[in-house]
Amino acid sequence: MQRRFKDYFLITLKGVAMGAADAVPGVSGGTIALISGIYEELISTISNVNFSLIKTLRTEGFKAFWTALNGNFILALLIGILTSFASFMRLAKYLIEEQPILIWSFFFGLIIASIFFVGKQIKKWNPATFISLIIGAILAYYVTTLPSMANNSNPLFLFLAGAIAICAMILPGISGSFILVILGAYKTLSDAFHDWDFKRIAIFGLGAVVGLLSFSRVLKWLFKHYYNTTLALLTGFIIGSLNKIWPWKKSILVLKDSTGLTMPFSEVSNLGSLSVYQQQINNFDSYKIVTEESVSPYVYSSINDAVNNQLFVAIALIIAGFLTIFILEKIGNKQT
Repeated sequence: MQRRFKDYFLITLKGVAMGAADAVPGVSGGTIALISGIYEELISTISNVNFSLIKTLRTEGFKAFWTALNGNFILALLIGILTSFASFMRLAKYLIEEQPILIWSFFFGLIIASIFFVGKQIKKWNPATFISLIIGAILAYYVTTLPSMANNSNPLFLFLAGAIAICAMILPGISGSFILVILGAYKTLSDAFHDWDFKRIAIFGLGAVVGLLSFSRVLKWLFKHYYNTTLALLTGFIIGSLNKIWPWKKSILVLKDSTGLTMPFSEVSNLGSLSVYQQQINNFDSYKIVTEESVSPYVYSSINDAVNNQLFVAIALIIAGFLTIFILEKIGNKQT
């Protein structure tokens, strides 16, 4: 299919949306790719990267190599993803620290709408698809309850973290950034982008390339042989991820940065949420969340000295996130 400049511009915009989503721990860029209509082409394109492309380059020239690579698609998408990821990671860090309820509310609405649009692509429901849906939801929910590890900047660890996180980033519902949080690599990577530490970024990127080329082949095979079951599993992943996205949280265990020790948050503050405590002392680095649980907006307010739960603004942002998916889906229905 012949594409024009505006088609590639739309792909870049989808890449921007994917990069912004992947920068937030709890939201998957794979979900955005699936909703916007480029997921299967993305997986197929990545899985087709192999040594035969080098032979094509040597025997048939760069043009044939670029066509076999689907290079224009990859380039347009990567421009959007990398530009957005590098810049939005800084913005996401600020919003998560200063306005956590509002940013999570927007993405909660986005994920709710994603469940509907991904689920409707399942062409046939049977016991296998229902079981896959349930397994996916349980697995993703379990991932959201895992405690975070201490930060680690070892080069080998960063390489492995990149390989693992990229697999999650291309899975709808499983957040690559949240996997980085669990592994203890999110702060290291965000600091690397903030300080433009190209050595750490390159090590992480190399791991991501290795993981991406390997895992994409598995996904391509699953879509080819078990399309409906795979989509049901991915839909379950998205459902299970809602626990992480829920805007109102109670902090259970935290990690003290200076000592590396884990302790109950009740020993740190009489408040119920680390985010509220950090805003009051204007210090976001002394403690890191290890485990937390979702609570109602009213419980959130009561355990935090009657702090404003921002319920009405949150509802408005949930609706805005929900409508954003309708826009992306409409764009995705256009030929790209």
